[in-house]
Amino acid sequence: MLLEDFLFTKPLYYERIDYTRMPRVYSRVKTFLNIPKIIHLVGTNGKGTTGRFLATALYALGFKTMHYTSPHILKFNERIWINGRDADDKLLQDAHLNLQNILTPSESNELSYFEYTTLLCLVAYQECEYLVMEAGLGGEYDATAVFDKILTLVTPISFDHEAFLGSSIKEIASTKLNSIQNNAILAKQIEEEVYEVATLIAKEKNLNIKNYNELLYDNDKEKINKIAKSLKLENYLIENLSLCISALNFLNIKYRESNFLNSKLFGRFTYVKENVIVDVGHNPLAAKAIKDALIPDKFILVYNSYKDKDYKKILQILKPIIKSVQIIAINEQRVASNEQLKKTLKDLEIQYCSFEEITQDEKYLVFGSFSVVEAFMNINKRA
Repeated sequence: MLLEDFLFTKPLYYERIDYTRMPRVYSRVKTFLNIPKIIHLVGTNGKGTTGRFLATALYALGFKTMHYTSPHILKFNERIWINGRDADDKLLQDAHLNLQNILTPSESNELSYFEYTTLLCLVAYQECEYLVMEAGLGGEYDATAVFDKILTLVTPISFDHEAFLGSSIKEIASTKLNSIQNNAILAKQIEEEVYEVATLIAKEKNLNIKNYNELLYDNDKEKINKIAKSLKLENYLIENLSLCISALNFLNIKYRESNFLNSKLFGRFTYVKENVIVDVGHNPLAAKAIKDALIPDKFILVYNSYKDKDYKKILQILKPIIKSVQIIAINEQRVASNEQLKKTLKDLEIQYCSFEEITQDEKYLVFGSFSVVEAFMNINKRA
């Protein structure tokens, strides 16, 4: 069976997750896999861009490198980046057939979409030296948590996926930080409780957890400014770059500014036209970062949301940069009720209509989820 057809049989979203399944399957198959040096990324926002900065630099420095990220926007291949480019269809199909031979039919069928593709990435590139691996929803019980890692990078932690991770920052941070095995670096955190949880877990488990600025030196800051200027990075992306460089310093890997060329990840504050920015952000923390980057300009917000997201808070945060909202249809069972979304916009006194097309005389921000960006890109491709 083709990989695409096989994955289509597995749901992308689960009401409940069996956290015992991935550790059980991995313990049986790990002898068939070549496990590289894994750098694990956990956090609420910024995992994708931080990971791509790091993977790009490692590859530019001569290391055989893979970046495993999720979800994808237009094509599954985006999830598995190998030595500077997305994996091609043949490589993924071959990896799928190899993985089918390693797994029993029962294991193959019961693994979730994300669990299966996490193992797939390891089979896809057995010569890999460094694997920059992004967690999915959480940390401690995530499918990516079963592997031995040399380092964990913790991007900003805030509210998201509360149904799985907990309803408080303390609970969410604990779930994510409990995935740390030995060494970790914390990015700049907005929520002070994250630092408190990190200190407690480090003491309880005898872990080496450092703040990113402890591993940045004067010459790093000068280089970061030059890279940021060259890549035209917004402030929150500069923070992600800083975390990446602190990781290189921790690993005693010397880098040059040129190692970060072509390191930007599509869908993260990406200009697809002069007047159109797309961003896959979908929670209050991402909304604040976007608002701070764009204020005082005004944009037509092309938007939709999943029903489990706090879209009222997101829209409140974005309101200072919103001229009006255009609701784009997304084909997802988790999509918010159109009536509820419209009521929320009305309560917030934000003008709205349905999305039809972009015009040259307006500025647009496409934001809300990977599905929103995917829907927009597919429409824009046909235009």
